[in-house]
Amino acid sequence: MIQSLLIANRGEIACRVIRTARRMGIRTIAVHSDADAQALHVRMADAAVTIGPAPVRQSYLVGERIIAAALESGADAIHPGYGFLSENAAFAQSVIDAGLIWVGPDPASITAMGLKDAAKRLMAEAGVPVTPGYMGENQAPDFLAAEAAAIGYPVLIKAVAGGGGKGMRLVEDPADFAQALASCQREAASAFGNPHVLIEKYILSPRHIEVQVFGDAHGNVVHLFERDCSLQRRHQKVIEEAPAPGMDAQTRAALCAAAVRAARAVQYRGAGTIEFIADGSAGLDASRIWFMEMNTRLQVEHPVTEAITGIDLVEWQLRVASGEPLPLMQEQITLTGHAVEARLYAEDPATGFLPSIGRLDHVRLPETGRVDSGVEQGDTVSPFYDPMLAKLIRHAPTRAEALDGLAAMARSVECWPVRTNAAFVARALSDGDVVAGRLDTGLVGRRGDDWAARPAPGEALLRAVARAIHPAPATALTGWRLNAPPAPVVVRLDDGDCVHAVTPGASDSAVITRYRNGYLASEAGTTWLITPWRPAGAEGEDGAGTIHAPMPGLVTSVMVAAGDRVTKGQTLLTLEAMKMEQAIKSPLDGIVIELPVIAGQQVGADALLIRVEKEPA
Repeated sequence: MIQSLLIANRGEIACRVIRTARRMGIRTIAVHSDADAQALHVRMADAAVTIGPAPVRQSYLVGERIIAAALESGADAIHPGYGFLSENAAFAQSVIDAGLIWVGPDPASITAMGLKDAAKRLMAEAGVPVTPGYMGENQAPDFLAAEAAAIGYPVLIKAVAGGGGKGMRLVEDPADFAQALASCQREAASAFGNPHVLIEKYILSPRHIEVQVFGDAHGNVVHLFERDCSLQRRHQKVIEEAPAPGMDAQTRAALCAAAVRAARAVQYRGAGTIEFIADGSAGLDASRIWFMEMNTRLQVEHPVTEAITGIDLVEWQLRVASGEPLPLMQEQITLTGHAVEARLYAEDPATGFLPSIGRLDHVRLPETGRVDSGVEQGDTVSPFYDPMLAKLIRHAPTRAEALDGLAAMARSVECWPVRTNAAFVARALSDGDVVAGRLDTGLVGRRGDDWAARPAPGEALLRAVARAIHPAPATALTGWRLNAPPAPVVVRLDDGDCVHAVTPGASDSAVITRYRNGYLASEAGTTWLITPWRPAGAEGEDGAGTIHAPMPGLVTSVMVAAGDRVTKGQTLLTLEAMKMEQAIKSPLDGIVIELPVIAGQQVGADALLIRVEKEPA
């Protein structure tokens, strides 16, 4: 058995591997870039090694540094996680050549399945149904256009070395083919160093269904049933579940048998996923499900398979890599209940899913279900890496219960000042088509704008914040009159412009947390910063004019310096936020006594921008 394991990855998956390794008594070594020196996976591991600057091409993608880190730290094995170097056959071979155990498939298997066109030819030879299309060597634009016409529109142009939704173009009109082909080839050359493409028939009601397979070095290959990953945004999975809705026993048996044949065709060892595209227009049927590609690694969505089978796939990876046979044979693997997973991202759906970066001043993740997280409160979301914060997983006896439970988990997420997609996920899980199992890969694109809109805080939530700002009159240090109607409290939301006058009250669903000069209020997966509002020019009792950033933004210019005399209404600096530039003006005549920001600086919500004080009389 492996004794000391280096994880060649970061974030959530590194933490996930460490948890299983620790339970198995295996020593763990983390690697990290300079930007990740204080990251959660580094804090969790038994040892950690620095491998370079923040950019991945100077750290996590430098195989030589990772192998050197393993050798110097005394590791006897390397687990690649997913992404980064996990499907790099040359790196896998270098690990083996260095005398280390590679926790993954044989490099030859990675190579065999690494190019989509070659993989499809291999699968066809193994009796695995493949999508109709062209996957030959002739890459002449006129020839490919003719092949597309023969296949019949719509068609999908795909980079043969692609993945993660890159190098892919849908073409519905022959007139658009040449431009789409050129664009796809440019992206493929840039992203993968290989401009070659294949042409596939585009399925009009596509469902993305994949089968988890596992092999060992003793010739055993099993499947662990299927997952449905049809809820995708721009070819990136958002919500995954197992088993697939509407999958009957006969179709499942045929699909899983095809997946096992695919794995056997490349003498597969370790965890892998066979991805299929299904025409769901008339329900799931084996005659309308075709092979797409194989992922020769652990998948992000593996927890839903673990939930329905009760199997720890990382433990299986470590045992198989150590030379052990599979812990269970096919007839011993059973399916129980239903599981759903959502990816919690640091992004703002309301602004086109732009990544949201910065310090996680406040984070509360669900206390029910399973949460695989790569961050804790106080950590920083970096612009250099994937913005996934955590995975939320719910397992229940029925699909309806699993969906409801996961939606509740998403609604309970609190995060500030970094935005998340929690509310988006909660709405998606409650959508009528999703609940009914009417899924296809275009559903998020059609419905996503409705799910993405940033909601306004409910009246009950605002009343609860007002009550926190001004508690019951009998306990507040303010004047009040018996039997008089409660005075309204004026509050400002974190967008800086939305002001509400509300009376204090209570809310059963709102979560209120004191934060700097205001309150964080969370409801249904969305968190707001709500502060007491004062009219422009209002001053504190000490005569100071203190101005905080109304939301995260970029200081675009600073017109004054500490010590300058300023007049009321004078523009002091400008802040760009939410794609708008806002002039920050002085609330009074006085002197600038504090100016902690400079032009070009990114600031968080409620950060101190400037402090102006009246001159002494």
